[in-house]
Amino acid sequence: MNKQAHTHTTIVKSLDEKSWREYVKQHPQGNIFHTPEMFQVFSQAKGYRPTLLAALNQEDEITVLFIPVQITLMEGLLRPLTTRAIAYGSVLCSPGVQGSQALAALLNAYSQSTKNQVLFTEMRNLSDLSVLQPVLLQSGFEHEQHLNYLIDLIHTPMEVMQNIGTRTRKHIRQALRKGTVIVEEFSDPNLLPAWYELVRKSYKNARVPLAERSLFDAAFNILRPRGMAQFWIARIHSTCVAASVELVYKDVIYGWYSGIDRTYSSEAPGELLMWHVLEKGAMNGYRIYDFGGAGRPDEKSGVRDFKAKFGGQMVCYGRNIKVHSPGLLRWSEKGYQIYRHLIGGF
Repeated sequence: MNKQAHTHTTIVKSLDEKSWREYVKQHPQGNIFHTPEMFQVFSQAKGYRPTLLAALNQEDEITVLFIPVQITLMEGLLRPLTTRAIAYGSVLCSPGVQGSQALAALLNAYSQSTKNQVLFTEMRNLSDLSVLQPVLLQSGFEHEQHLNYLIDLIHTPMEVMQNIGTRTRKHIRQALRKGTVIVEEFSDPNLLPAWYELVRKSYKNARVPLAERSLFDAAFNILRPRGMAQFWIARIHSTCVAASVELVYKDVIYGWYSGIDRTYSSEAPGELLMWHVLEKGAMNGYRIYDFGGAGRPDEKSGVRDFKAKFGGQMVCYGRNIKVHSPGLLRWSEKGYQIYRHLIGGF
């Protein structure tokens, strides 16, 4: 266990899995991205490199957990220009002054060790972290507004359906009556190639890079058998027309990746697939469906428009971002725009 000592706090880079798992489970803000299983998934994905930092008190109890994942688009000489770090579940911190002091010490150690390795680090806040904002800001992690939608599943499926927008509800019911689109949660790995190809095409059309299939193979093999991931597909005859993967932890379902073939939009396959996910969640005692982000409030977003149709509560927990290499980031942003233009032609 690598250790770095601070006043009453020890920073470590590995943890006993049992203690790690228990801390996340008992913490009110612990989410799937903090789990050892999700760490394993990212470890097996090409271009992803998860790292763990934790703060321990004098009794060797965990007080802070931080798992940034380095994501690299291009290796070799271009690695410094194409590597960022995302803490998908943000940071977990025990309450009180001790937790805040430990968080400050951990983020200082992280920033020192990350110099020249990543362009920036982004914490994606899945819950209200306003109590931690003073420490995050003092540590150089600026807060940015970022929206999300949360759907309350503590209702009957009929009540969940009634909360969906009128037009979308009509489309779902029409699709259910017609029976043209068949939606299923699958466990057959032979369906993964068609599933991934549809998601890949959706991201290509949006000119947004998508993780290589190794990420989804790892999620399928590690998370799905443990009930921590659901892979969904919608088909018309043998054609895949919509796809999604949902992450599941505690009483929350997290929307992770999805795709749709716009050729079949008139059949509402995306809306129908989403309904099946929500219906299953409501029937099986889940509390919340988390859409996984809905863009910045000052920018138009087709994705946000789609998510808004399902009647969730809009929240703005935001993101915290620290730029480690401002000069390199400016060059990288120019290169990324060129990259997006190029992948749109593939």
